[in-house]
Amino acid sequence: IVARDPNTGEMAVAVQSHWFSVGTIVSWGKSGVGVVATQSFVNPEFGTKGIELMDGGTGAFEALEYLVSKDKGRDVRQVAMLDATGDVEAYTGKKCIASAGHYIGDNYSVQANMMLNDRVWPAMAQTFDHSDGPLAERMVTALEAAQVEGGDIRGKQSAALVAVRGKATGKVWEDRLVDLRVEDHSEPVQELKRLLQVFRADSKR
Repeated sequence: IVARDPNTGEMAVAVQSHWFSVGTIVSWGKSGVGVVATQSFVNPEFGTKGIELMDGGTGAFEALEYLVSKDKGRDVRQVAMLDATGDVEAYTGKKCIASAGHYIGDNYSVQANMMLNDRVWPAMAQTFDHSDGPLAERMVTALEAAQVEGGDIRGKQSAALVAVRGKATGKVWEDRLVDLRVEDHSEPVQELKRLLQVFRADSKR
């Protein structure tokens, strides 16, 4: 899931997969610019180039359209991009392993591939739409909903959550609001949730 809080401008990307250290390859973000989730048969350039294009003023729709058009492996890619204005676009290649699909909502997109069934991403969207509170916690709630519906047909292994400011301060260490990874765990989303709770408690000290 990629999403933006229209009240704060904060943007985030969250992911769970049966893949070791999924956060190192799927989730990308830069404050004041946007966030990217590049998945399925991952092409990391969608992350690096997507952020670069949006940083240069290209909107999420145009950036994704351009990168897909240049990618010879587009049929097996799945990507979502969201920019600092709230524009969001997603793409699911026609050869992504079923069940696969995405749903674009207001200031967010949910996408999944190699799922147990085609109810996973609609459940994520419905849960996110009806959630409240800080954006990071809402992202985790969406991941929980995906798992309840069956999640990855291969099982679960890792998860990640990145949240950045809507406007850059010029201090990179302050602009990345949340940066949490679960590299290898039997219950990665629950561990991610626990780490977020610890992070929140520690940040209040």
